[in-house]
This record gives sequence, C-alpha cells and structure tokens, in this order.
Amino acid sequence: MIHKSYTRKISSACNFSIMEYKLITEERFDDVVRHLRDSFFADEPLNKAAGLCCKGLGNRELEQHSYETLEDHLSLMAVDENDEIAGVILNGVLLPGDIKSAQKKLELSDDENFKKIFQLLYSHNQKVNIFERFNVDKAFDVRILSVDGRFRGQGIAKELVRRSEQVARDFEFKLMKADATGIFSQKILKSNGFELLIEQYYNKYTDEFGYPVLNVESPHIKLQLLYKYLD
Repeated sequence: MIHKSYTRKISSACNFSIMEYKLITEERFDDVVRHLRDSFFADEPLNKAAGLCCKGLGNRELEQHSYETLEDHLSLMAVDENDEIAGVILNGVLLPGDIKSAQKKLELSDDENFKKIFQLLYSHNQKVNIFERFNVDKAFDVRILSVDGRFRGQGIAKELVRRSEQVARDFEFKLMKADATGIFSQKILKSNGFELLIEQYYNKYTDEFGYPVLNVESPHIKLQLLYKYLD
C-alpha cells in the first residue's frame, strides 16, 4: 500500500532543491548503499568511534544490515529533480525475539569493531521489553537516517521521519522506535514527537578494566532509545 503523499514533490524555500519522497524499491537498493558509503557509514558517531570504515568505502556487515532492512520495504528516500538520492531513512520490522536472535548471530562475526557497536545497541535494547510495555506484537524500527551533505539544512531528515510515520500508520504499526546514537538524530526524532525511553552515556559503557568501549566524540555523549506510540 503506497500513500499518495510519499511521491508529492515539494520545494521548501528559495534556492532549495525540489524533493520527491518515495518508498525505496529493489532497483534502488544498491544506490542507497552507495549513498550510505558516501554520507553515513564513516560519519555515524559509533562507526567513527570504532574506526569501522573510511568515507566512500563500505563495511560488509553494515551493508548486509542495510540490505536486510531494505528488504522489509518500509524505507524511504528523498530524490532531487535529477533522481539523485539526497537522503534516506531505513526502517525495518522488529518482532519479539529478534534482538536475542541478532545477538546470537553477532557472536559469529569476525569484525570486532562491528561487534563493539552492535553489542552496545543490542544490550541497550534488552534493558526494556517494548512489546510488553506497550502491549504490541511488532515495532516499526527506524534504523538509519542519512542526508547527503550537499542537501543538508533543507529539512529533509525531518520530512523523512514525518513520512515514515505515515508508512507506519498505513501498515498498522502502533509503535515506532529508534536507537538514536547522535545528538542530531535525537533532536530530529524528538521534533517529530519521539520520546525518551532509556539512555546510555557512552563514557559509562566500559570494559572489565573500567575503560570506555567506544570513545565517541562530543557533542555525541549518549545513546537514546526513543519511541512514539501511534494511537
């Protein structure tokens, strides 16, 4: 089911690009991953702290994670008048037991830096059972929000989140959640009505010797699990 507003063209302000927002289909999956290599993977706060990859280069496990999310067919992209990707939001379905299954799969990874990041994310998610707390059997999981540097400042990220809510409603989700790793994504999600459930300060997430597992650069000081209940 495709809501008509997904493909409505808008022009935000003087000199801003005209953007078209639409669901990401399979023929654009590779384009989306190329966008993430250039605009997201290296700069995301946890990836950067772990030294996971360089700008323009991929990471096998991160890309696999992205493709698996795209296959849920809930993700959106903003494209300009030349059909060039300006921004994306990757949304997936989260079911009870998925985090535990992902943790077991993570144990098989041979990428120690990738494991550091996702061990934090999965352990943080395990601190609260969102399915019991909100009495739902599935959650709309906002996993990646990325805007090409050339298009920032136009409200694209906020619009992608807003339109994702409409996707969630169309597919009858009652709960949206996100693991917001940086201050900018936290602000954008909260401006769209997301609320704080739990948080983890990075300097308090330590190894057995008391040293931070990930030295995340300021102003990104904490991981926040955010949610929005759709009534």
